[in-house]
Amino acid sequence: MDLSLPQIWLIVGLIMLLAELVSVLLVFIFFAIGALLTALLASVGILSSPEMQLIAFSVISLLSLLILRKHARRLLDNRGKQHEYNEFVGETALVIRDIPSNGEGKIYYRGAEWKATSLNSSLIIAGSKVVIIRTDGIVLIVEES
Repeated sequence: MDLSLPQIWLIVGLIMLLAELVSVLLVFIFFAIGALLTALLASVGILSSPEMQLIAFSVISLLSLLILRKHARRLLDNRGKQHEYNEFVGETALVIRDIPSNGEGKIYYRGAEWKATSLNSSLIIAGSKVVIIRTDGIVLIVEES
């Protein structure tokens, strides 16, 4: 079974897509774009020589990397943060270690200790009740209730 160059580029593109699925680097997708577009251009006859196909693959991959990586990374980062601990917002917790005006303290919430900071940079003394306003990673931003 002899494969044509467009078929080889298609296979390379699909392999790169599979590599991206198991990778967290967000790099293989751009090589997949380059290979799949090169396969398309070669199959319609725009790129006939292997040298032109290799150049097109390189240029398309590099351009897609430069243009799309920043946007894709931002999209993935925002997607993860939007759903992170949102169910905590509006809940009440107990301060178990003072929350200084410019640092972290500890609160007790849902059977566990959590790092917490004050929303308006005010001191919150242990034993106070607080309301969770938002999250910053695993640190809860609170204000005294």
